[in-house]
Amino acid sequence: MNFPYVFLLALLPFVHAGGQDHFTPTHRVSGIGISRDDISDALLDFRTERMIESQTFSIMREADALPGAKRVVGNAKLQALFRSAAAASGMPASVIEAICFLESWGNPKAQSATGPKGIMQISGATAVSMGLKVTYATRYRTTRDKVAVKAKGKGKGKGKTTYRTVTRRTPYKVLMRDDRMLPERAIPAAAHYLAGMERKFGGRDWAVFAYHCGQGCVGMMQEITRRARGIPKDKMTVARMFFSHSPAWNRELNEAVQQQMQRDYSPTYWFRIRRAEQLLALYRRDPAEFARLAQGYKSEFVTNGRAPHRLSVWLKKDDLVFRSSDDIRAALGQKLVKALNRPNYFGYAVNLPADSDYLSDASPSAIGTLAYIAFETRRLFEEMGAKGPFRPLVVTSLVEPEDYMRQKGTPEALAHCSGHVFDIDYSALPTAELECLRFVLSDLGWEGYLGFVEDGRDSLHIGCSPGSREFFTKVFQEAAGKAAKDIVEAAEGK
Repeated sequence: MNFPYVFLLALLPFVHAGGQDHFTPTHRVSGIGISRDDISDALLDFRTERMIESQTFSIMREADALPGAKRVVGNAKLQALFRSAAAASGMPASVIEAICFLESWGNPKAQSATGPKGIMQISGATAVSMGLKVTYATRYRTTRDKVAVKAKGKGKGKGKTTYRTVTRRTPYKVLMRDDRMLPERAIPAAAHYLAGMERKFGGRDWAVFAYHCGQGCVGMMQEITRRARGIPKDKMTVARMFFSHSPAWNRELNEAVQQQMQRDYSPTYWFRIRRAEQLLALYRRDPAEFARLAQGYKSEFVTNGRAPHRLSVWLKKDDLVFRSSDDIRAALGQKLVKALNRPNYFGYAVNLPADSDYLSDASPSAIGTLAYIAFETRRLFEEMGAKGPFRPLVVTSLVEPEDYMRQKGTPEALAHCSGHVFDIDYSALPTAELECLRFVLSDLGWEGYLGFVEDGRDSLHIGCSPGSREFFTKVFQEAAGKAAKDIVEAAEGK
């Protein structure tokens, strides 16, 4: 599978963050971490397109993506409904269609465990505001039970238990009509609802956001965005909101976005809809190419169900080449390089058993990814003005042989046989530093540069995308060159 990512690099002068004793790469990704504070309109547009592209994984890993596209695009009745709803509401048919695709995969009978129903996945409360009818009738279920009764009075019968039959009528609701399950009613209603929210919130992107998050949620997020610094009032978009929050500044906005992300990822919904529009357009042009793309987002390690995370898609079985310790030793200096273990300078420390020095290797791109993550995390941590010094990130696993990995029995273990991934133990990190690490990983991850997943209780399993390996290899080469230069200067007494 090809990953045609274009990297926007800031080839900046060699300016050190936090002093001359810290590694600062000249090969940089623009707008990441503290660089969000200086994001231009052009860079915002670029990051938005990268963010939209990165949503391919969340859509195409689903088993229903291909049959859903067939249902939505290939159903003449649905297509007529999208066109007529667009003409009546002013909301583009491509937007209505994309929401239908992501919400139900074009299934009119779709039902969510959380309550929304139908082809547009509309909640009961929202259906009422849309003018859709959802009516119930009360019915009664009659049951008869024998109830024990103790006899009262005097004499022999006192206290004797007898039984009598009690009849109970228990009310229950019967759904009589639900317009949400009728595409000819639900689709026009959803289109008019979106158009109304576009007028209310001042933008189509906010209307789409509100479709997923709710009007109250978006009203709150807009109010917080208005108070954020660096966001012109006439340029208050969902994309600018998303790329303007950071732990170092616009703290209130950062916490609000993170809260919604933990709830249902709604701040990314508009980006997903935009990508769904593009993918459905691709299906119209070339269904076979759409099918190939869907196949490319299946994991070779998960045969049943969707790919659990990006690394499970990026890594292939052919990448797992290090079967034994001898394979690893033979690859050193070729496919594998030694980790640059200068904790204070590079911002990470390799913490492996004393007798496993040969396991402190990884691919050049993996070491470059590690060095870059440490760089961005440290400068964000220092920008926050957090108390206490920066603690080097603790690396607990780099390359490992397959025979050892199978003994561990963890889901992510075999990936280490590729040399492209590493693990960071965050159990001892201060809260502020861990927040910075997670923010940097998410920032790079949403743009498609890397993937990461929890591995165990206090460990993160991380690897860069195939399309970014060349870039992170250059970061490694720069770091290795700096390390070698320091060694020479130290030997010469400089």
